[in-house]
Amino acid sequence: MTIERYTNVLVLAPHTDDGEFGCGGTMARLIEGGARVTYAAFSTAAKSVPEGFPKDVLKREVRAATGVLGIPESDLKVYDFEVRTFPTVRQEILEEMIVLQQELRPDCVLMPALIDLHQDHKTVAEEGLRAFKRTTVMAYEIPWNNINFNHQAYVRLESRHVEKKVKALACYESQGHRNYTREDYIRNISLTRGIDVGLDHAEVFEVYRLIL
Repeated sequence: MTIERYTNVLVLAPHTDDGEFGCGGTMARLIEGGARVTYAAFSTAAKSVPEGFPKDVLKREVRAATGVLGIPESDLKVYDFEVRTFPTVRQEILEEMIVLQQELRPDCVLMPALIDLHQDHKTVAEEGLRAFKRTTVMAYEIPWNNINFNHQAYVRLESRHVEKKVKALACYESQGHRNYTREDYIRNISLTRGIDVGLDHAEVFEVYRLIL
């Protein structure tokens, strides 16, 4: 079985850029293979935007980043939930996910891990599993937030997929002060995960539901 068996994939990103960090290369590979990939970001984290940038800068940056990966703007959904408050509005988040499930009927959902330390990430994972419990669901890796992440599924990436991931993340100029946005770090993760299983590059996932 290859990742290309999935042709209608939904990526759940708590904040703009989380999906690119966790599965940017996988999204690039899926789109290259002809899959439809819909990207849903639940917050533009306006309160966390550094001084000197407009508060809505991440809306522009996420459009540019997902465009690099090949996602058309019509398949980009951006919500305005306030950063670091997701546990208090989990029902509203779940309801938006149910709408996505009904509209898109995805055959695979990629989302953060249930063990993610960030409260927003964890909420998206918990509600995502509820909303898409009859769908293949896999969690992408956010290394700095994950403890005891289970490397159960490895998606082979070629250099061109990693290049698209790097270029997509470079669109987030407002986040350049964060050390995990370093290009060498992004490349080294894909290299390390590839070496784990004898590949050149890879991204890893925890498997919560697998429908074959």
